[in-house]
Amino acid sequence: NSSAESLDRLYPTVGSTKPPRKRTTSQCKSEPPLLRTSKRTIYTAGRPPWYNEHGTQSKEAFVIGLGGGSASGKTTVATMIIEALDVPWVVLLSMDSFYKVLTKQQQEQAASNDFNFDHPDAFDFDLIIATLKKLKQGKSVKIPIYDFTTHSRKKEWKTLYGANVIIFEGIMAFADKELLKLLDLKIFVDTDSDIRLVRRLRRDISERGRDIEGVIKQYNKFVKPAFDQYIQPTMRLADIVVPRGSGNTVAIDLIVQHVHSQLEEVRASSSPGAALASAHQCHPLPQTLSVLKSTPQVRGMHTIIRNKETSRDEFIFYSKRLMRLLIEHALSLLPFQSCTVQTPQGQDYEGRTYSGKQITGVSILRAGETMEPALRAVCKDVRIGTILIQTNCNTGEPEV
Repeated sequence: NSSAESLDRLYPTVGSTKPPRKRTTSQCKSEPPLLRTSKRTIYTAGRPPWYNEHGTQSKEAFVIGLGGGSASGKTTVATMIIEALDVPWVVLLSMDSFYKVLTKQQQEQAASNDFNFDHPDAFDFDLIIATLKKLKQGKSVKIPIYDFTTHSRKKEWKTLYGANVIIFEGIMAFADKELLKLLDLKIFVDTDSDIRLVRRLRRDISERGRDIEGVIKQYNKFVKPAFDQYIQPTMRLADIVVPRGSGNTVAIDLIVQHVHSQLEEVRASSSPGAALASAHQCHPLPQTLSVLKSTPQVRGMHTIIRNKETSRDEFIFYSKRLMRLLIEHALSLLPFQSCTVQTPQGQDYEGRTYSGKQITGVSILRAGETMEPALRAVCKDVRIGTILIQTNCNTGEPEV
């Protein structure tokens, strides 16, 4: 029939001779949680913590796909997973950000609740796949911001970075073959249709400026048929089905436990700290690293600083001198261009001027603070930011 044909183009066919796919489900609330984690800070737009000696991410992120009907509780389940995972870097990517830009005619249809936002063609799958691939590789991406009140993308886009875990959620999360290949774990949130309708009414009226007649019209005309034709059949592609959505805490604990086991396997197979510690051996220094030349003056100051007999005042004095030399050396590496100025005597002088816009310093706490006075002494009105990098006691990886 037409429903089967439309589904066949969306996701891989499953041969009738193969046994049905096994799913992990949980319907019991009385069992105790299987995983307890301490509460901690979770960074939702941060850079992955480890890179190898070539500057690329040492391991790909673990991607969780969350599918299910509209208002089934996907975002709530995703948030609960993030809170329970207890890993420092997690990114939540919503399919709602990737609606296609509407034409003028489609805008008019959307305003009268006559445009189908629950059809696969409403989403920009090319952009979704390209974005998820880059995130999985640890690269930064620009994410469109969709305005549901005007049915349009905003001009500004937000920036996300790769992470240990990426959670991708949306009604059509399993509706594309290439997209499925990027998902390491596929979860379908199965919630009763009446509950989903009530949630959608509450959300669209209070958050998206819709009226009750328009929401019900859109639900009966597009949302419910799309769920039956495109969304519910993708449940068979899921690795885990979560009945009752966010109310099923046992299922969420099982998911968290599984993700933790996968991350532990990756962590055990790679030791990024040890690899980075020895990365410099047998390799030339990178071109972006400049070392202050060891002149007799520099060696003399090093001698004073390292001498155990040096007094505290002398140590501070020569340390400041050495830091100023280092800052002066760094400034000589900045881009300069030729320029001509006139001296007080009326003569032209062929000189150089800084060709950049503004100099900004970044101080890495805590040792970096000691170099701030030297930078301020040679750069007038310089702006200085600070960053703290510390080691995660559980993973041994750095956190910003």
